[in-house]
Amino acid sequence: MSARDKWVTAKGAAPGTLDPIEKASRDELAALQLERLKWSLQHAYDNVPHYRAAFDAAGVQPSDLKQLSDLSRFPFTTKKELRDNYPYGMFAVPMRDIVRVHASSGTTGLPTVVGYTKNDIAMWGAVMARSLRAAGGTADDIILNSYGYGLFTGGLGAHYGGEELGATVVPMGGGNTEKQVQLIREFKPTMIMATPSYMLTIADELQAQGVDPASTSLRIGVFGAEPWTNEMRREIETRLGIDAIDIYGLSEVVGPGVACECIETKDGPHIWEDHFYPEIIDPVTGEVLPDGTPGELVFTSLTKEALPIVRYRTRDLTVLLPGTARTMRRIGKITGRSDDMLIIRGVNVFPTQIEEIILRHESLCGHYQLQISRPHHMDELTVLAEVRADLSDVLNESQRAAIATNIRHEIKSGIGVSADVYVVETGRIERTQVGKAKRVIDKRPKS
Repeated sequence: MSARDKWVTAKGAAPGTLDPIEKASRDELAALQLERLKWSLQHAYDNVPHYRAAFDAAGVQPSDLKQLSDLSRFPFTTKKELRDNYPYGMFAVPMRDIVRVHASSGTTGLPTVVGYTKNDIAMWGAVMARSLRAAGGTADDIILNSYGYGLFTGGLGAHYGGEELGATVVPMGGGNTEKQVQLIREFKPTMIMATPSYMLTIADELQAQGVDPASTSLRIGVFGAEPWTNEMRREIETRLGIDAIDIYGLSEVVGPGVACECIETKDGPHIWEDHFYPEIIDPVTGEVLPDGTPGELVFTSLTKEALPIVRYRTRDLTVLLPGTARTMRRIGKITGRSDDMLIIRGVNVFPTQIEEIILRHESLCGHYQLQISRPHHMDELTVLAEVRADLSDVLNESQRAAIATNIRHEIKSGIGVSADVYVVETGRIERTQVGKAKRVIDKRPKS
């Protein structure tokens, strides 16, 4: 039996059974990773012209990988390479073997296109089922899937994972918040999957319909697709009376299910390292950093057939941490993206930094927006933060102004940038209906 087959979970395993690899030692996991990494690099080199040219230009061959650390010799992959080979140039199998195609939204250029073979779909369903099980899900759960279906990977990725788990999946998709609330009230789901910002929108609608958000049948929420802080977790858990679990993924690597928190610890998503090999690099130099050092997250696929990905720069800023509930390593909360960082008057600012400050004020909720403008020659930052719905008619203008003053001071002292802060009434900030919240409105003229 090869290492590739040794760690497969037997069909018909009891609910809650961990995959054997989740309990393996670090040495056993590393041996499996090395075997699979050798295969993946060779597969990419043999079948993707871009990787053959990139490896040759870097002076490396798949056979040069003798140990895991040798991966640092291989070139990175970015969105640019995926877009330069649009739509199918990065596929490593013929189109007759591709059973599904997903794509990013393409709001900043050509979309990045992802293909899957039948084996890829099976692997994706397995890691998503593993994620939902780690989040506390079982075959007895009813899952309201409020991720968008379509080219976005969230909806179908979560759907197939729920079915693989054996749970009942309600394929609601994103948007139509009144209908979401109706299904929560009538279908009695026990789990929900959505972006964290949209979960707050659902909570607002429950409250608007006279339903206490903490009184529903929901017990677990699995949230991803956008960065969110532990302060946001507290807000969701307090309002809805559920366990809020962080799931991580991105379409270029597979989709949701690359990593997920375990409900018993809730201390950062465990990466399913038997399928996705992580590195942390210095986002400027590209140097590989030791575990525990903050930097940019990079992934190499170990088992993907259609779209092997080698050292893909996610642009997500985080840190690799030791495993706790599982052998596999964890990622810390995403602090931002290297390409989403705002530079305001020479100061580096991430939206999540301001989110943390806002949500430390218990009278405020998780709806906020940053507006950046340049009316003259200097950048100006305006922060809008909403009052909690139950306090919207309670806090008077002077009380709101006092909260705004405190936040302004905390932003200046903690981040080092000046901001105009306004605490506004409930419902002032436009709600997200599908996908990620629009946290930043950049009105500065394009250079």
